Amino acid sequence: MKLNQPPMGWNSYDYYDTTVNEAQVRANAEYMAKHIKEYGWEYIVVDIEWYSCEAGQQRDKFQYVPFAKIEMDEYSRLLPDKERFPSSCDGKGFKPLADYVHSLGLKFGIHIMRGIPRLAAYKRTKIKGTDITANVIADPYSICMWNPDMYGVNPNEKGAQEYYDSLLELYAEWGVDFIKCDDICRMDAKSSKAEIEMLHKAIEKCGRDIVLSLSPGPAVVEEHDFYRENANMWRITDDFWDHWESLRDMFDRCRNWQEYVTDGGYPDCDMLPLGMLGKGFGNERSTYFSLDEQKTMMTLWCIFRSPLMLGAELTKLDAKTMELLTKEPLYRMMKETRDAREVYRDDTYIIWKTESEKKKYVAIFNISSENQAAPMHMVDKSFEDATEIWSGESLCQVKECEIPAHGVILLCK
Repeated sequence: MKLNQPPMGWNSYDYYDTTVNEAQVRANAEYMAKHIKEYGWEYIVVDIEWYSCEAGQQRDKFQYVPFAKIEMDEYSRLLPDKERFPSSCDGKGFKPLADYVHSLGLKFGIHIMRGIPRLAAYKRTKIKGTDITANVIADPYSICMWNPDMYGVNPNEKGAQEYYDSLLELYAEWGVDFIKCDDICRMDAKSSKAEIEMLHKAIEKCGRDIVLSLSPGPAVVEEHDFYRENANMWRITDDFWDHWESLRDMFDRCRNWQEYVTDGGYPDCDMLPLGMLGKGFGNERSTYFSLDEQKTMMTLWCIFRSPLMLGAELTKLDAKTMELLTKEPLYRMMKETRDAREVYRDDTYIIWKTESEKKKYVAIFNISSENQAAPMHMVDKSFEDATEIWSGESLCQVKECEIPAHGVILLCK
């Protein structure tokens, strides 16, 4: 699938962990459609463990319950937990929920793990369209280090591609528009690269436009062509959370990947930990980022042209977070510009520049722990009549200002 701009949406993980249910997904979809869709937010993604009947029930011991009861069909394919997703009963799967999300003018996505359920291998359930059983294609030595649900798929076995084809056939029937595949992006399992290729081939065959997102990172920079040929977005970091050290580190990651951002192929800085987070982890809280750090994060993600996936519970957004999500000039920059580059760096400032056919942008980040005078001598004279996007002020006003610690000014001309 060819994308002209980075995907923008919501993902259930940062707030719900493994526990999200249908009513909660619907509520967030309704909020998005009513309040932020017009700014480009359009994907609703159900993250990990939607098939587990025991998700979150032993959170004091496990994030992912080992050998939990799961929903699975006769062809080794996982199905939504009927208790949490009641519209999936009678073999309907995610289609009723996807249909509802589509009725709001939005797009629907799901998280999947690399491989085939270990339960399928144990039960020797069939691969659709073949006489081959799951145990034949499963690699029992390929298990995710942090989630025990799946075996990797041996790409050399007959039935391996057919398994992935059957998955995408099912997801297309459900109306899935976005797939986040986990335990695959780093390519630290020996079959990861081949399984990415099998997923890509299955998407191409399924007859539906589906975005493929690879997780977790860090992605391998030297494999940038491979990622672009087989996926739409790929994580350049492990899970990103709301700590300044992680945000500061992201500047290095974006610099390393800046040459490889293309239309339809987006290095992914991970979800945006804004607003209310953590309920499913047992600690519901507001983001630890200061407002200035939130603006820095949003500016870096947008000038770099990372996909934007919100981690917040949308129904609990406050006015300040809403302002971040509805800053139209920021998202216009992300959609219209190309070839952003870091052009300056020292121990105090990092500067990025980019441009579209009609506008130029420069972002000056203060990475120090103290307020700093805006270094306008570093900005060329063509920005003399520029506007600062976050404040809406003219450059002559900005010249007199300080950039807050861990903050940013974003100039547009």
